Amino acid sequence: MDNWRLLPLETNNAFMNMAVDEVILNARIAGEVPNTLRFYRWHPSAVSVGRNQNPENEVYLDACKQLGVDVVRRISGGGTVYHDFEGEVTYSVVAKTSDLGSNDITAVYVKIYGAITDALRLLGVTADFSGGDSKNCPNLTVNDRKISGSSQTLTRGVVLQHGTILRSVDLPKMFQLLKLKDASCTQAADIAKRKITSIQTELGHKISPDTVANALAQGFRAILKIQLEEGKLTPTELELANKLYKEKYMTKEWNLDGKT
Repeated sequence: MDNWRLLPLETNNAFMNMAVDEVILNARIAGEVPNTLRFYRWHPSAVSVGRNQNPENEVYLDACKQLGVDVVRRISGGGTVYHDFEGEVTYSVVAKTSDLGSNDITAVYVKIYGAITDALRLLGVTADFSGGDSKNCPNLTVNDRKISGSSQTLTRGVVLQHGTILRSVDLPKMFQLLKLKDASCTQAADIAKRKITSIQTELGHKISPDTVANALAQGFRAILKIQLEEGKLTPTELELANKLYKEKYMTKEWNLDGKT
């Protein structure tokens, strides 16, 4: 049974969260750290855009500024995501694809989502895998409404997949921030009610972030058949994360133009 590093639930701003995920990816590629499962939250709330997106086309940047919502570019692909401090727990998996049993990206999604499905089951929510399409990454749904989405980047046989678990969802606020083509904010929120759900919506009561993180850890142990050993970032990872935070993720050049 493989031993993985578990980085327990923590809270950072958007720029540090993305710096840490990138640093872990690079450290795993270099063989300096084991496969790693990490849980985190975003404070303040944030919008993340995919590696190849233009934020001006996807996000109401002025509204984000007015509401104190950060905007950050990921190194992973996929679409624009609103990360609500009150409503979301985010996970990231950094692992060799060979340790996940396949180099096929869809198969990796299936494996990781299997663990998340099991975690949701433990919480009382039955979710199904959706393979996505040309515009949407694979995700998890409950009665055809998305409850968990994610994005990936794959480098030299190591995958970074990070994604959301919706504990609750504030759709009116979400669509004050995210642009939906040919729809007003109110229309977008109404459309999203038919396409997005949350643990709280499904269960009728709140679930704490720690409870979600604990269920996720159990799901990953059971489905991936791994041991999770609680750890922390190495001194080198911390040093490089702070460097990336300042020199990349805090810069307009990266977040708005995708340039470093």
